[in-house]
Amino acid sequence: MKIRVGFGITGAQPISPRLFGALCDTLETTGFDSLWLAERMAAPSFDPVTALSFAAGRTARIKLGTSVSVLPGRNPAELAKQWATLDLLSGHRALPAFGLGIVHPNEQQAFGVKREERVGRFEEMLPLLRRIWNEESVDHHGEYFHYDALRIEPKPSAPLDVWMGGKAPSELRRVGRLSDGWLASFATPERCLESRGVIDAAATDCGRIIDPEHFGAMVFYRHGALPDALAAIITGRDPEVDPNHLVPDGFDAVRKRCEEFVAVGFSKLVLVPFGLVEDWTTELGDAAQTVLSIQN
Repeated sequence: MKIRVGFGITGAQPISPRLFGALCDTLETTGFDSLWLAERMAAPSFDPVTALSFAAGRTARIKLGTSVSVLPGRNPAELAKQWATLDLLSGHRALPAFGLGIVHPNEQQAFGVKREERVGRFEEMLPLLRRIWNEESVDHHGEYFHYDALRIEPKPSAPLDVWMGGKAPSELRRVGRLSDGWLASFATPERCLESRGVIDAAATDCGRIIDPEHFGAMVFYRHGALPDALAAIITGRDPEVDPNHLVPDGFDAVRKRCEEFVAVGFSKLVLVPFGLVEDWTTELGDAAQTVLSIQN
């Protein structure tokens, strides 16, 4: 099992252009595998595809992923071209991961999609994206999109693996039916192992196999006490989980949590800090010194 550790930024975390550049540069030189950016329209974080394009121009090695990018509300032809372009210009380092988007009136208004339409649009769009990337021309007449001999160039340099997020049973089954991998968030290693069983069963029912190397998790962490507001958000997502247990404190605890994920077969890990980081060189240097030796 090939263990890889990346670094991510939450959608709610503001970061200046200068600090984002420093983050990209330091990730490239400290041995982290990848950079992952979340998407929130009303938050101060950058647009993920645009920011990853910036990161691609400053780096030559790290992979570039979303955690996750919203699919419903997008134009599949335009989105296919964006990701193919990023993949080609970065040297096949693009790692698209898609989701439905958070349930929030402002977010749904920004994407122009009714809440009840999100699943239908997602399930029509993802297979359509794959066809646009892989077929010379596409004929498609679905509930939301209609194309006759659609041609989109350029194509990706190689087939793109598409990952998905999600936690609810229906979302996990969708991962099994449609995705190449799963990036878990706000879940313990024990819960992730249970969820993987749901994903694998759904994949088997569809005659699919998800690569065992394509199971990953976002490892949120903190330095010091967990703010009450963040603890409340975590409790709202899963009342059965102790927020202080879910979000390890300090890099020694982060390493232990990563080892717990590896023990249950999750080999792609994304460290995500809660709270502002003022010095990315120090933050990533300390993280690398403590955690990166688990890579092989």
